[in-house]
Amino acid sequence: MRLFDILRAAIILAVLAAAVEMLSRSEHLEGRAEAVDGDTLDIAGTHVRLAGIDAPELRQTCERDGRLWRCGEAAREALDEALAAGPVSCRAEKRDKYRRPLGFCTVGGTDLSALMVQKGLAVAYLGKAYQRDEAEARAARRGLWAGTFQPPADYRAEHPRAP
Repeated sequence: MRLFDILRAAIILAVLAAAVEMLSRSEHLEGRAEAVDGDTLDIAGTHVRLAGIDAPELRQTCERDGRLWRCGEAAREALDEALAAGPVSCRAEKRDKYRRPLGFCTVGGTDLSALMVQKGLAVAYLGKAYQRDEAEARAARRGLWAGTFQPPADYRAEHPRAP
């Protein structure tokens, strides 16, 4: 009976070790990409959500100088322009609630999340990674910070996706 218990414990440990290895493995995606919106890109059919930021939704508008402007579309255009500089490289360690990889992505060494926040077309989201970039964009009144806007998370709450 003792040998059986030892074998069972060894099998359980091996299964747990394999599960930990699988969960800790990061995904690496590379290639040409295009912007889906201001914080999501498509690499060969895989949608990757930029980690650490939140950009206006595609249909979202913001106010500047007393006029509405299509800040969601402007964010997508800015990301698309950055992606045109060359192939993208993304490292994703998690997935979001839609099962998209959450990636830290670069083009030519430029961190795309930082770039979007520096341009004022995205806000720092869930963490401290891009708060300094956001503070600089806010102080310079770039992008969203040149007027008023509804935070993207609040906009999504008021305009939920259809199931």
